[in-house]
Amino acid sequence: MATDDSNGPERPVRTRVVLGEAAARRRPADRAGTDLAEQTPIGEALVKGLMRAQLALALRLALVVVTGLGALPLLFAVAPGVGGVKVFGVYLPWLLLGLLSFPFLIGVGWAYVRWAERNEQDFVALIRRPEQ
Repeated sequence: MATDDSNGPERPVRTRVVLGEAAARRRPADRAGTDLAEQTPIGEALVKGLMRAQLALALRLALVVVTGLGALPLLFAVAPGVGGVKVFGVYLPWLLLGLLSFPFLIGVGWAYVRWAERNEQDFVALIRRPEQ
C-alpha cells in the first residue's frame, strides 16, 4: 500500500479503469441478434417470418399427403373395377393403402425435415449477415 506524504492514515492507491478502450476493440454489435434476444418488434417480426415459412411448408406437404392418399379411396369408389385388381396375389387397395403408403409418408416426412432445416439455416444466415 502506498502512503500519503501527510501524516494521516494510509490510503490505498486508486487505479482508474477505462472501459472505452475495450469497447472500441470489440466488433460492432449484432443488431439482429440483439433484436431477437430483447424481443423487440424487429426480432418479433423475424421470428414470425420463420414461423410463417415453416407453417407454409407444413401446409403444402399436408396438401400433398391429403391429395396422394385421399385420391386412392376416391379412385376405388369411382372405378370399383380397380379395387378388384390383384397384384402378386394381393388386392390393389390393400397394396396401395396398407403397404405403399408408408414409404410415401416417410418420404414426405424426410422432405419436411430437410426443407424445414433449410428454412432455419436461411433464418440464421439472415441473422448473422453483416450489417450493411
